[in-house]
Amino acid sequence: MAAAEASVVGYDRMKEVKEFDDSKIGVKGLSDSGITIIPKFFVHPPETLSDVKSSSAQIEIPVIDLANVGSDHHRSKIIEQIRDAAKIWGFFQVINHGVQVSVLEDTIAAIKAFHEQPMEIKAKHYLREEGRGVMYASNNDLFRAKAACWHDSLQVWMSPEPPQVEEIPGICRKEVVEWDKHAKKVADTVMELLSLGLGLEAGKFRDLTFSDSRVFVGHIYPYCPQADLTMGITPHTDPGIVTVLLQNQIQGLQVKHENQWVDVKPVPGGLIVNIGDFLQIVSNGEYKSVQHRVLANSSMESRISVVMFFNLAKWRETGKYGPLPELLTTEKAALYRDFTAEEFLQNFYSKGLDSKSFIEKIKL
Repeated sequence: MAAAEASVVGYDRMKEVKEFDDSKIGVKGLSDSGITIIPKFFVHPPETLSDVKSSSAQIEIPVIDLANVGSDHHRSKIIEQIRDAAKIWGFFQVINHGVQVSVLEDTIAAIKAFHEQPMEIKAKHYLREEGRGVMYASNNDLFRAKAACWHDSLQVWMSPEPPQVEEIPGICRKEVVEWDKHAKKVADTVMELLSLGLGLEAGKFRDLTFSDSRVFVGHIYPYCPQADLTMGITPHTDPGIVTVLLQNQIQGLQVKHENQWVDVKPVPGGLIVNIGDFLQIVSNGEYKSVQHRVLANSSMESRISVVMFFNLAKWRETGKYGPLPELLTTEKAALYRDFTAEEFLQNFYSKGLDSKSFIEKIKL
């Protein structure tokens, strides 16, 4: 017992984290090296791991068909489906969204190809400079989180200040630029429906610049030799407006619904959409951001996910945001106070990923 305690006392976690970060090999490099025991700073505490397993629940997130979204006859039903999904689940899959399957496949293949390059090629892009440009790294919150997760990411800020196109790695440059256009088109359609679901005008979210700040993130979850000791990504809610997710057929994503974790089974050709904290606030709680996580990958084939985060680009002249006044009545008072951009950003960048911490801070 004393020896075990001594080894814990003598363990310099931050030194190991820094050495890993300086090596620039990422978890893909660790996985490819053939290790059988993961570094200690990837091991999560028992309370995080206690329920880490594939779901036994037979329920699935809603699947919404957008094929007839332009038809007056079908539109009202689709608005209702999306509104209910955003209220009850905070997550849904859309099919027949207008993006060709070949584009989906090419985007996934390009991100996989980037992550499978030799380490010395990828390392040229490895840095930690969040909030702008192009960043390849393992765990964007590596130095803030209590335990690291088993994934690497390529992050590209596409708008409102896109990088020089030459900064995007050549192996996936064309696909990243193209995916930004396709994902925005899908998100704009969904946001229009979400706006109508609240009784607002169709273009309200567009006018509020809800899709004008965009971040592209291409994750890889490589094989993990001790998948039961770590996480792909810890439980969290997304901070922004909405997120559009494209993934390959390797499962791992789970959503918290009615106090149980539900596996999200990829629908061929489908895209996953989820509600962010910001949209929960401006909708005055009508739409819900919900916890989700990714299990560490025990499959020999890497899990690839391409995430597009949509955020507010232009703050109001007052510099503050809160529930939209149009949604407030004497019967439905504001659930949240107004807040500033500084408060919102500082809350995200001051800690590891978590769930609704900002919503809790501004709740009235």
